[in-house]
Amino acid sequence: MVLTPAGRTLLEYAERLLALAEEAENALHSDKPTGVLRIGSMESTAAVRLPGPLALFSERFPSVILEMQTGNPVLLLDALRQGEIDAAFVAEPVPEKRFDQMTAFTETPVLVTSDKHAPIGGKNGCPRTVLVFEHGCPHRKLLEQWFAQQKDVPERTIQMGSYHAMLGCVLAGMGAALVPHSVIDTFPPAQRLQVTHLPEGSNTLRTVLAWPKGKLSPNVAALRAVVEDHYDQA
Repeated sequence: MVLTPAGRTLLEYAERLLALAEEAENALHSDKPTGVLRIGSMESTAAVRLPGPLALFSERFPSVILEMQTGNPVLLLDALRQGEIDAAFVAEPVPEKRFDQMTAFTETPVLVTSDKHAPIGGKNGCPRTVLVFEHGCPHRKLLEQWFAQQKDVPERTIQMGSYHAMLGCVLAGMGAALVPHSVIDTFPPAQRLQVTHLPEGSNTLRTVLAWPKGKLSPNVAALRAVVEDHYDQA
């Protein structure tokens, strides 16, 4: 029995398909990181906190392809729930019934204005214009809570899309913003900013790494270990 030319072509495809099926089976049952790791992150976290850990991750696990999606915690947790991403760096609180989590790091949010702005507090009161992210941003929520504690509201709220754009507008005297202190350190003209610290109890914001409840994949376990190692050494 001799294969025809068409039969030999079909056999080659069949052998490749069987090899691919075996590779997929091994990947599904492997306890080693492999394939694609889809990460969600807040914008400030992606820009300031993650370059170091992700570089270390790529060095340790070169076979894993990293993908990144940014957004506010509400959108990221919804994407995590829908299976669109594998893990997310988000500000607390995170629903414990739906997600497992670990503390990645703690941010110190501060109010920033230009150095020509009157000091905040006392007889000067609160800033009249604030620069914020979209609803769902934890720093916007914290700023709104701070205004409520002062029994005041800003006259104008300007919504923006990135922290560096926000800091540039602050520098130009457009208003005040609440940002993680770690972001200021990456802004070249930071010395021209005036920083006001929030009162005790409102001056920290914990960022966690979250993943679906009871579903710690090898890729996410590897990411968790890298984050722990990176910040233990920092």
